[in-house]
Amino acid sequence: MTWTAILAAAVGCYLLKLAGLSLPARVLDHPLVERVADLIPVALLAALVAVQVFADGTRLTLDARAAGLGAAVVALLLRAPFLVVVFVAAATAALLRLVFPGW
Repeated sequence: MTWTAILAAAVGCYLLKLAGLSLPARVLDHPLVERVADLIPVALLAALVAVQVFADGTRLTLDARAAGLGAAVVALLLRAPFLVVVFVAAATAALLRLVFPGW
């Protein structure tokens, strides 16, 4: 069963890639298609961040990770470098978990 699912996913990915390569250039050069293609990675990354911050198994939760995300947003608004943003987020979450151990 597991190998069937893996093979089906592999074939599906291959066919999706083949479909993208088979599209005529005039379709890919359309402004709407270009705009959507530019925004898809941003939407996927935002969804990944939301799931990692607000999900705990099958439950929604609000804990130190959300505070770390908030601190990262503030650092981004202040135009901090990326490594500083990551450090601020991690430090905020770590300090809150240190001060409030059950959180």
